[in-house]
Amino acid sequence: MPSATKRKKKGRVFSGARPTGRQHLGNYLGAIKNYVALQDDYDCVYCIVDLHALTTLETTENLRQNSYEMALDWLAAGIRPEETIMFIQSHVLEVTELHTILSMVTPLGKLTDLPTFKEKVRQQPHNINYGLVGYPVLMAADIVLYKSDAVPVGVDQQPHLEFTREVVRSFNYRFNTQCLIEPEMKATEFPKVLGIDGVQKMSKSLNNHIEIAATPEETQQRVMQMVTDPQRMRRTDPGNPDVCNVFTLHKSFSSPEEVANINVECRRAGIGCVDCKKLLAKNLNEHLRGFRQRRAELDRNPDDVWDILNEGGARAKRIAQATMQEVHAAIGLP
Repeated sequence: MPSATKRKKKGRVFSGARPTGRQHLGNYLGAIKNYVALQDDYDCVYCIVDLHALTTLETTENLRQNSYEMALDWLAAGIRPEETIMFIQSHVLEVTELHTILSMVTPLGKLTDLPTFKEKVRQQPHNINYGLVGYPVLMAADIVLYKSDAVPVGVDQQPHLEFTREVVRSFNYRFNTQCLIEPEMKATEFPKVLGIDGVQKMSKSLNNHIEIAATPEETQQRVMQMVTDPQRMRRTDPGNPDVCNVFTLHKSFSSPEEVANINVECRRAGIGCVDCKKLLAKNLNEHLRGFRQRRAELDRNPDDVWDILNEGGARAKRIAQATMQEVHAAIGLP
């Protein structure tokens, strides 16, 4: 067992992500790297939230495969299943029971006021389903079911976590109990990752993403499509790295010396955008080489990956059942 498991942990962390299949650089920098790092100091519970995905999916044809592909990426990136509980949301249906119970202490107006709900209404005006409205309650159930002390989230998710804290307070007050834990926000450090268009957040739906499991050739092709400083029209024009998404990614995948050099040379037209992108592609592929090798090895034995998810589900279910016993007792359910 790794030495990290012998240290006293700071508490339990929970995080969930919708099964979108193979992960991209935005997922990697914004979440997965943090998931891996948190294992050293926390007991971690990471969930592939397939039930959440049903609120926006028009078809579930790829749901199982997308869950598998996401699990491959998490494992290859460094999630350690011997320590960390990694599972699929629908394998622990106690979450749906807790979701129902928490909905009884949740004002409807609070749900419809959340900014993420309003955004989804704009995105899918013809599919405003009940599950979409209650999405934050199911998220709250995910978090508190596993007695989570902290949740790693970006700033854009802060309203949802504060909502979860309010639901916990309402439940505990209504039933005169402290059986549900009010989770703390553990802010992630990496800012929004822009796509290759340099404008929108990296997203599969916008086709502006770079998959971390892509081949080196595919990665280079996508990097070469990246938009750089829009004001730099010719090779001889000085550039501004401060507004260039390629330079932003260099900060994560290139050496400090290379970053410093690009920062100087770009401003005096000493390096062109093509060379800058070629260097990023080279360094990005080198950074991901070990990940891709581990992923290929895991993918040769799909049953082993499903065994990890099933075992994780069994471990999560034991925690969930204990929590629901406390919830039943607090409410007075027979």
